[in-house]
Amino acid sequence: MGTNTTPAASRRTIRRQQLREIVPLADSTIFEMEQRGEFPQRFYLTSRCVVWDLGEVEQWLDARRAASRAKSIKLAPTPDVRLRRAKPVTQ
Repeated sequence: MGTNTTPAASRRTIRRQQLREIVPLADSTIFEMEQRGEFPQRFYLTSRCVVWDLGEVEQWLDARRAASRAKSIKLAPTPDVRLRRAKPVTQ
């Protein structure tokens, strides 16, 4: 038998725990991003086994890194600490 070098043969999947080690986001954040089409979609190997394509996750990380370096990711606004009810900052 020869070595199969098709792209599908080199594909690797990862389970949720491995995804958590690679992408430090909460499960709910990942789920919401998947629903909006902003994160690679999970798929079922069996009725109880959910996986992600490692190549797709790595491509997503590379795209996020490039977007961050290009400053094209919209950052959350910083909170105005002067408006806090508990211990407001005054200057």
